[in-house]
Amino acid sequence: MRKTYQGGVPLVEVVRSGFVEGVHRGSVVVLDAAGSVLTAAGDASSPIFPRSCNKPMQAAGMLAAGLSLPDPADLALVAASHHGEPFHVERVRALLAGAGLPESALRCPPDLPLSESARADVLRAGGGPERVLMNCSGKHTGMLLTCLANGWPVDGYWRPEHPLQQRLRAAVEEFAAESAAAVGVDGCGAPVLAVSLTGLAGAFLRLVQAEPGTPGRVVVDAMRAHPERVAGTVAEDTRLMTGMPGLLSKAGAEAVQAVAVPGVGAVALKIDDGGMRARMPVLASALARLGLTAPVLDELAAAPLYGGGEPVGALHALW
Repeated sequence: MRKTYQGGVPLVEVVRSGFVEGVHRGSVVVLDAAGSVLTAAGDASSPIFPRSCNKPMQAAGMLAAGLSLPDPADLALVAASHHGEPFHVERVRALLAGAGLPESALRCPPDLPLSESARADVLRAGGGPERVLMNCSGKHTGMLLTCLANGWPVDGYWRPEHPLQQRLRAAVEEFAAESAAAVGVDGCGAPVLAVSLTGLAGAFLRLVQAEPGTPGRVVVDAMRAHPERVAGTVAEDTRLMTGMPGLLSKAGAEAVQAVAVPGVGAVALKIDDGGMRARMPVLASALARLGLTAPVLDELAAAPLYGGGEPVGALHALW
């Protein structure tokens, strides 16, 4: 019988005006530099959908399959959940145009930017949802270019049985050192592969500790050198990688987060109710167990609650 995620334990409490009004449950695992479990809470061994945390592994799979980009920094965009700021959209459009592909070749659904300011600008200009604005358009562009590099059909490139997706599945399984327990459809329409939190943390550790010049390391180096392309100018992943040089960070939908630091260790976590706000307090607590602290962690973990426009409480890690 397939093992299923058993659910987590209380990880974060929500305190408003001195009163505990809620609790976020979840699971987390911390690996040391050798990849051994240092500590864990909840269910770190059953499969979950890492959602966009799979993107660095998928990008490495594309690179290994022959993806070639005019600007190496664009690898960060291929591994991104970008916020649809103008510089993100311009690079996606440039990559598509350079390959002679229309924006309609993208399978990801039309959407508005994740960035509030970019979204407001689009609407103010009379625009609306577009495929190129969707946060996964960089990944989908990379997939299309990888198909072209191999002579694979672009039609159906998102289907699990397509040669591209078979190669990307193999890459995810290799980095996670696990077979995918399930294949689902991600929010962008591409396959999402289920692995455990321990497998996810191990994958990120293997990525950051890969030999220079290998596909995984090339992707990681691009993400760390250009963190603004991975998310957005004020996004948590961007701030973490900027404020903690050497750290690799990637968020996923439904409140999944994975980070790794070479020679130190890795963390992967999931908040059961999908509450994204609960990730940073848990992450800061987990990284402290690896001896890692930084002002940016303190800032992100503060997670204040407001009432009448004034701070009246905060989220607190219980683990």
